[in-house]
Amino acid sequence: MPAITDYYGISGAVPFVDVEITADNRLYVDPHAIRLSKGPQPFAAEAVECSDTFLQEVTACVINGPAFHRRGEDLLQHFVEPWETRLGMSEEGFHGHGGAAIVGQWIWKTLTDDVEALVRVGVLRQLEDLPLFVDGIDRDITSDLTTRIVFHPLARFTAAMVAAYPEFTAGEHVVKVFRKQVWNPELREWDEVEIALPVADGKPLLLVPKGWARPTLLMSAGRFYETSVLSFAQLEQAVLSSRGKLLKTPKDELKKQAGLGRGRATNLRVTKRAFDSEQDLLAVFKSFVASRLKRADSDGEAAA
Repeated sequence: MPAITDYYGISGAVPFVDVEITADNRLYVDPHAIRLSKGPQPFAAEAVECSDTFLQEVTACVINGPAFHRRGEDLLQHFVEPWETRLGMSEEGFHGHGGAAIVGQWIWKTLTDDVEALVRVGVLRQLEDLPLFVDGIDRDITSDLTTRIVFHPLARFTAAMVAAYPEFTAGEHVVKVFRKQVWNPELREWDEVEIALPVADGKPLLLVPKGWARPTLLMSAGRFYETSVLSFAQLEQAVLSSRGKLLKTPKDELKKQAGLGRGRATNLRVTKRAFDSEQDLLAVFKSFVASRLKRADSDGEAAA
């Protein structure tokens, strides 16, 4: 199956994810990767603005009380399968989980129930925080949500690529105008606009900048659990030896303890407990993720 560059006859390195045209590709748009990316600009900044204003609006509806709950839940009901990117796997996305409306209900229920306390104190404030606490929200659903929320910046990036590479409109290749739903960060509402996209294999194609899509999420529930959550639990149970050395329970032993088994319930419970001790585990985790990504990028540059 041809990749985008093969399909259009583009040679050399390209600044977009070069996925196969006619198949789902096992890469997922990662909102935290976008946030930490160096570009391309202004598209990265626009995408972050979209994702931040969207969750801010949803969480404001949680904080402002029952009169705003209908609006908050409605904001989470406007997702459709983002097949334009050819990323992810359709059986794992919205359709594989019973539809976007059901996914929106999961998120809203969690925001107004389990994690409401984290929302109210401002610990949970970014789109990439959701997979850490909401059951069923993993790389596939996160990718689908993110793609729809940042659809307009992705479309603007695609337009820039079409302008940069004449192959997108050469020969029989065409660009057509489609009416698409987008998040409007100024109005803080879902909107509809006309967007010009290249057509590949009879379907519109949305290009994704390199570095914005990954095989796994930078901020996954499992990674959060293995690092920040268990590290905090270690400190909770640590004791000083007679020689003044801090003795910590091995993480493998902690996992067997009641209340510390792997899962989002543990993530939530320990995160709340840490906050009561004036420690923000999400901030700690994000610092860890950023440092690891920076080290990986440095190692990659050194190897090159």
